This record gives sequence, structure tokens and C-alpha cells, in this order.
Amino acid sequence: MEIYGYDGERFHPVATHGNQRFAEWLRQRGPVAPASGTVLPRIVQGEDYVQIADAASDDVHRTSAYSREVIEITGARTALAVPLRKDNALRGVIFAYRQEVRPFSDKQIALFKNFAAQAVIAMENARLLTETREALEQQTATAEVLQIINSSPGELAPVFDALLEKALRLCGASYGNLAIFDGECFRSVADRGSPQLDAWLRQHGPIRPAPGSTIARIVSGEDAVQVTDLANDEVYRARVPGRRALVDIGGIQTLLSIALRKDNTLLGTLQVFRQEVQPFTDKQIALLQNFAAQAVIAMENARLLTETREALQQQTATAEVLQVINSSPGDLAPVFAAMLEKATRLCQAASGVMWTYDGECLHAAALRGVPPPFAEYLREPFRPHPEMALGHVLMGEPLVISRDLAAEELYQSGNPLRRAIVDLGAARSAVTVSLRRDDALLGIFTIYRQEVRPFSDKEIALLENFAAQAVIAMENARLLTETREALEQQTATAEVLQVINSSPGDLTPVFGAILEKAHVLRRRMWRIDSS
Repeated sequence: MEIYGYDGERFHPVATHGNQRFAEWLRQRGPVAPASGTVLPRIVQGEDYVQIADAASDDVHRTSAYSREVIEITGARTALAVPLRKDNALRGVIFAYRQEVRPFSDKQIALFKNFAAQAVIAMENARLLTETREALEQQTATAEVLQIINSSPGELAPVFDALLEKALRLCGASYGNLAIFDGECFRSVADRGSPQLDAWLRQHGPIRPAPGSTIARIVSGEDAVQVTDLANDEVYRARVPGRRALVDIGGIQTLLSIALRKDNTLLGTLQVFRQEVQPFTDKQIALLQNFAAQAVIAMENARLLTETREALQQQTATAEVLQVINSSPGDLAPVFAAMLEKATRLCQAASGVMWTYDGECLHAAALRGVPPPFAEYLREPFRPHPEMALGHVLMGEPLVISRDLAAEELYQSGNPLRRAIVDLGAARSAVTVSLRRDDALLGIFTIYRQEVRPFSDKEIALLENFAAQAVIAMENARLLTETREALEQQTATAEVLQVINSSPGDLTPVFGAILEKAHVLRRRMWRIDSS
């Protein structure tokens, strides 16, 4: 006797009794399709039972190689097949054999049907128990991941690591990867199960989607992509490096990729892999999609938390700069120093320069993080080349973004200032913002990075805010200076008039007072102009 389970396409041997040689043969042969020449198609088509009185003389069995092997190994002559059905759905079949020609009686057939009913009950109980266990495991895994999300707000590494660990365990996968999409490339942020592939990904950096690849299909809008046999896929034959690495380095055969999306925006992909050709089931795909949804929740929480933190930092920095402006009326040095410190720190820049403009030349009024050789170079005023970012600002542009200063023509052609910025200042990416009041250029604000990494829109907006504060400080200083000068002049005039009134007809003290006041005012004006 033997019992087969049925998956909708093939019969899988699950139990045998009475013949060890036959049991070993079934184990080696594996699943059986309901091919012609066997009783299996009749069972699939719905017959209540099938009995073969003499298998050796039955024409149908003689045309089936599978049936001939069964007869040869078991010595079977009479055979009985009883289906295992639940709500008209075929779940499997029980076979009974006799080694002599002796058909089963109606009572015996009824008994086998009773056994079949009991087997169905057992299978249904096992199915329900398995589904309950799987559901509990999945719910537990989901709860654990959510707990990690709640306990690590804004911290994605432990969330991604937990997601991959549970995905691999519950889906029977050998390797998993989570990558972030920046609009052009996928950058791996978490890996589990294959140190060799991890090393390859670190070495090759972000991956651009190749035509026809799973990640390219995800980018084009698919939510789940499965490739059952990677080594026999067209992308592998096209020698795409990423696919070759999976197969040749990781020994991967089956791949499942799930999109991470928020409001139709692709954030990344969650991928799991098997080292054997074994497709992931619909339940496993649904589980991975649930994990992907959790990853999106964690990423969105981290984004919101980061934005809140950045907004708070920017508001705090703005308030601190305003406090410096209020506490140092007319004194621009501490204001410029505070702005450069906040700007370079919040924008992750290496250095910054605050320039003032006198109508002809630029003066480096404040420096932050500038290497000493470049600081020495900036001691003298200068007028920049028209093609430089500083030159564009002088010509009226409010903002200039430099992706790579060393790659621009000015550097290649040997422009002295550009060479100094790159070679002495170790600068590569830069943002230059104008300081203007009523279209009049007061100065320029520039920050630099030592690597090619353009500044984001948020960072640029922050710099524009600092530039506006710098203009406020400069305007305050101008008004304060003008007020002080006017007061000093009025005081000097009043004192001279007092001398005239106190010495009628005597010009000597009057001329002396006039010369003394003029000398004092001239010295003060000289100090202001020099500053």
C-alpha cells in the first residue's frame, strides 16, 4: 500500500507499507504526473474509485512504463485506487495491491473508502495545524519587527536585519538582501546569508538596473518578480554582472524580488534567494510583501523623524544666529563665524567662506575649516573670473551649484583661484549663495565638501536662510554705523557752537575746536572703512 498527496499537478508519495524496495524506488523517483497508462487520470477526473482486476493483462497498464515498473517491483496483479477528497477537491490517493488476481470486494472497497475519509480528516487537521502554526509564526515575526521599529525610532539597521532574519527563516531561503533606490541605482543596505555576495556588493557599489533584470522590472512598476531558474535565464546568458554574481558566486538558483513602495514611489527592494530550483509559494510571496510593507513603515518613520530632527536643528541654529545678531549689534565678525559654523555642521561641509563685496572686489571676511594654505591665499582682495561661481554671482545669479570643481573647464585650464580652491582648499562640491539687499550685492556665502557629493535641496534652502540672516546683520550694522556717525557729527557741531557762544569774537578757540573734532571724526571714519 501507499498514499500519495496531490498538489494540483503531480502526485507526491508520502507513505508506503509492505515493500521496502518499492518505498526506496518511490523516494528516488519523486513526484508522478497523472500520465496516460495509469489510473491517476481517472482519479483526477473524478471517479469514486478505480480497480484493476489483473494489472499484468490490462492493456492500459501495459502501455505505461511507470505501471510496468510498479508491477515488476511489487509483483502486483490486482490494484485498487481510492481518492482522498475534501469538498470535491482532490487531496491525494490510496493504493492497495494484491500479488494474485483477486479483486477487492464491495465491503473491502467500502472499508478503503472509510480509511480514505480518515486520511482526509488527518490531512485536514495537519493542514489546519500547519496553517495555524505558520500564521502564529508570521504574526509573531510581524509583532517582533514592529516592536523593533517602535524601540528604535529612526534607526533602520536593526529593523532591516530582523526583517531579513525572519524572512529567510519563514520562507526557507538561504540568502536575503534589502536595497535602497535613489532614482537611478540600488544601494545595498542589509544582507544576510552569503558573506561572498556581501563582499561583492561592497566592492561594486550601487547597481544600475540592467535591461530585463528583476530590479529593472521592479522599477518599471511590477510589485513582485520571481525567477525560478537564474542559471537558465536570458539575463544570466547576457552576462549581466549582478546576475552572474548571484549564480557564480552565491550559487543562487531561485530569486524573489518584492518592491518597497510609498504612494507609488519606489523606495527599494526586498529580495530572497534559494540555492535550489524551488519556487516560492503564494503564501511566502504574501509574507514577503508584508515584510516589505513593514520596511516601508520603518523607512517612513525614519524619514519623518530625520526631517523633524533636521527642522529642529535648523530652527535652533537660526535662533542662535539671531541671538548673536542681537547681542552683537554692528559687530559682524561673531555673526559670520556663527553662520559658518552652523552651515558647515548642518550641511556636512568641510569648510566655508563668507565674502564681502565693496563694489569692485571680494574680501574673505570669515573662514571656517579652510586649510591654512588656502586661508593665506585669501588674505588679498580679488575680482573672480566671470566663469567662476563667484563671478556668476557678481553678474546677478542668486545661487550657483558646483557638482565637481575639479572637473570644470576653469580648473582644467589652470585658473589660479579655481586651482587654489581645489588644490589648496581641498574642495570638490560647492554651493555659492549671494547676499543681496534691494538687488545690491553685499557679499557671497560659499561652503565646500572635500568629496564629490552635491548638496541637497534642503541643504541649499538652509544656506539661503543663513544668507538672509547675514543680510539682516549687515543691514543692522550699516544702520547702526550711520546712526552713530550722525550722532557724533551732531555732537561735534553742538560742541563747536558752544565754543563759539562762550568765546564771542575770539576765533582761536573756535578754530582749535573745529580742527580737534574734524581730526577725531576722520580717525573714526578711517577705522570704520578699514573694518
